[in-house]
Amino acid sequence: MKRIIMTFILAATGSAFAFSSETSPYAGEELNEIKSLSQGEINDLLEGKGMGFAKAAELNQYPGPRHVLDLAEQLQLSNKQIAQTNRSFERMREQAVVLGSQLVEYERELDTLFSSEQITVSNLDSLLLQIGETRARLRGVHLQAHLEMKHILSRHQVAEYNNLRGYSSAGGRHEHTH
Repeated sequence: MKRIIMTFILAATGSAFAFSSETSPYAGEELNEIKSLSQGEINDLLEGKGMGFAKAAELNQYPGPRHVLDLAEQLQLSNKQIAQTNRSFERMREQAVVLGSQLVEYERELDTLFSSEQITVSNLDSLLLQIGETRARLRGVHLQAHLEMKHILSRHQVAEYNNLRGYSSAGGRHEHTH
């Protein structure tokens, strides 16, 4: 009986020790300039990159202008389509850079309020609304560019784009019209 109790105690303390020694998935991120963003995310936001904001469009047969330009030769874009795509991309990038910069600053402010222990319910709520609105507007900029591409490309080019990007035809069961 003593042996069973001893085994149980050792097993229990061993489990507790193993549990307490697990590290957080956030370990190391406490060194980030802005705790809620990696340096890569900051760079991407400041450069106007997509960061998955338009995934709903991309994976539902609404191509992105950056990738369309990268695949211009394979898609056999006309000069007019290239010009339209460049305009769409530049418009998206310019707006995304502005909004991305704002988002980084709001996240920096949130981080500063927490690190300086100046955070309150009031300023937290206000800042979270600004962050949410800016993030939504940024996502909208990227999604709108994908909408524009659907009207610039032919159905055949959209299908070829999806093929070149490695998307299965099973994901595109809806017919879209121009």
